[in-house]
Amino acid sequence: MSAPSSLPGNSTAYVCDTLPAPRLASGKSCSRSSSPTPSPVTTFDAPILVADSEPSDLTPASSTGTPSAQASVKEEGPMPLQPPARKLCVRHQRMADEGTNLKLQQALDALPVAEREAVSVIWSNFSSSPHPRRALILQGLLTMCCFSQLSLLTEQLSYLIRIDPFAILPREVSLKILGYLDATSLCRAAQVSRAWKGLADDDILWRGICEQHIGQKCLKCGWGLPILEKRRAVHLPSTSASPCPTPVGSSQSASHQHLKRRLDADAAADASGPSKRARMDLQEDHSPPSTPLPSYPSPDPESAAESSTSTPASLNPNPLLVPPTPQPSSASLHTRPWKDVYCERLTVERNWRRGRCTVRALKGHTDGVMCLQFSETLLHPSFPVLITGSYDRTARVWNLENGTEVQCLSGHTRAIRALQFDEAKLITGSMDHTMRVWNWRTGQLLKVLEGHTEGVVCLRFDSNVLASGSVDTTVKVWNFRTGECFTLRGHCDWVNAVQLWDSTGTGTVSSCDAGPNALENAPTPSSSSAPQIDPGKMLFSASDDGTIRLWDLCARTCVRQFKGHVGQVQSLKLLMVDEGCESPATASDGSDRETSVEPQDSLTLASSSQASAQLSRRNTAEKRQKPVLISGSLDNTIKVWDIDTGKVQRTLFGHIEGVWAVASDKLRLVSGSHDRTIKVWSREEGSCTATLVGHRGAVTCLALGEDKIVSGSDDGDVRVWSFSG
Repeated sequence: MSAPSSLPGNSTAYVCDTLPAPRLASGKSCSRSSSPTPSPVTTFDAPILVADSEPSDLTPASSTGTPSAQASVKEEGPMPLQPPARKLCVRHQRMADEGTNLKLQQALDALPVAEREAVSVIWSNFSSSPHPRRALILQGLLTMCCFSQLSLLTEQLSYLIRIDPFAILPREVSLKILGYLDATSLCRAAQVSRAWKGLADDDILWRGICEQHIGQKCLKCGWGLPILEKRRAVHLPSTSASPCPTPVGSSQSASHQHLKRRLDADAAADASGPSKRARMDLQEDHSPPSTPLPSYPSPDPESAAESSTSTPASLNPNPLLVPPTPQPSSASLHTRPWKDVYCERLTVERNWRRGRCTVRALKGHTDGVMCLQFSETLLHPSFPVLITGSYDRTARVWNLENGTEVQCLSGHTRAIRALQFDEAKLITGSMDHTMRVWNWRTGQLLKVLEGHTEGVVCLRFDSNVLASGSVDTTVKVWNFRTGECFTLRGHCDWVNAVQLWDSTGTGTVSSCDAGPNALENAPTPSSSSAPQIDPGKMLFSASDDGTIRLWDLCARTCVRQFKGHVGQVQSLKLLMVDEGCESPATASDGSDRETSVEPQDSLTLASSSQASAQLSRRNTAEKRQKPVLISGSLDNTIKVWDIDTGKVQRTLFGHIEGVWAVASDKLRLVSGSHDRTIKVWSREEGSCTATLVGHRGAVTCLALGEDKIVSGSDDGDVRVWSFSG
């Protein structure tokens, strides 16, 4: 920052001598001159700031520079007392701090007496001159300078005209200025000096940057940071050295042989539909004929809870069971700097954008994995839980932290095609025409739901209702409150995906508060009585007929159809986004810019996860949200729909074969395809940012986390793609 130059002739301008007049000290002063006779020594006083006097009225702070002048002063009388020294200006205060006057005095002492007096006269005349005359003197001196002197001037002036604003301004003003910088600029400012680092690392600044980016996309730079609400000290280990294992080419034919729903149609067998209709699944064709389901006793939830907690935790081998008494956390809440939180989340976001991840494979299923869900926010157990369903007729519970299998649920007689769980229960849908309600912690079967005449392909539930789609082309809605069920008819082919939506709220209800006995006394499905469903409860359904339908569950009618896909629609995802944030200004070149592109982060309030969650909740509450529907189809495309108009907002092209699964959050979209790849997309821009390769079969299901993707494939493997760094 350059100091403002003085304006000649401005009487109200700030006046200050650049250097005081020299003073010749007595012969007692130490001199480096080799003169044999004692000679006076020129010394300097600190410069005095004169703010109100005219330049002509200025008098040097010291006596005149010659002995005769000193004598004349003695004859006139004693020197009047000098006024008290005033506050120095910024430049002369810095000169005093750096000892500039002392250095000049030492250089002057090294000269002979005659030269010393000549220099003193020049300095004294310049110091006593008004500012307009000083400008004239300087111009004359510049005309006399050679290039060597001009080079010296350039070197000296480049330093002298710079002022450190943060050394002058109050801390509050400095922080206000730094508050306009982005994360990269703050980091660069912290490298200037220790004083700048103390300001640039201030928690208030980084907290503001976090609020701008964490859990949302910044409107200025287009970047967002994950919340990492369940960030753990121990990161997921990686057992794979290569983030993108090479696919096994020899397994391609086997993959297509065991794929339960092929893309290519068998015209000779069935000219009206795809081959999946002819061969429901190979393993089922060789299974014994289905027998009536045994009558499972429905355990009392209270007794089940007592039995699950009667054994001490230390003696209970099941890590999924809730301990009998709440165990307080031994580690007290501690805070971290917001800058550290920002850096942690920025690392994750950079890995997402650059496609850098580590891969682990969870092996246990003996056939293709068709559905999965994981949760990292359960109060118990302490590790993230993953549940998968497979064509081997089992549902398996995994410890996602170390990749071990902790529970295997068996009971279905055919493939498990759909599942969803919460803290209390797990509901699975199978090709054996039934859905089963489990206590996934103990492995107990709580209820068998029968109603569909063909296999159950998809299901979704919330705290109010359960919706299921089937091969029989219908959607059944089960009421948790009354135990009743009704059927929605309209599709003319398999119903592959259902999605609940509370149109009166800000998003889908994900709490799933219904307990494991919600359907305990459910009667046989009947449409004779009208179910009690909250107003505004809506349902999306996707089918092999290529359409998506929106249903009003209170009226039990279809209110809108979404047409645009030319193939079977396999998956749906309903996403709540901040209105007006659909097209943020992002870098057009797609490069990993790190100026205004990086969210900002530090922890000051509570723990990092709690503070980040508070930021997300506050930002969500302040902005109006609107729903966005995303669909994946076997026509190789992904479409983003406007729910209000039923029109396609954007179509994503990139997969070379059908899309089986899609998942999305506010920051990105991922898709799994029959081409055995997973693609990471920028939802707003419609561009693919990364392609993950490693599965040996079609990617049939996936789930998206803040720092990971979990995918299941027809090859029987479950893969965890971790971007946590």
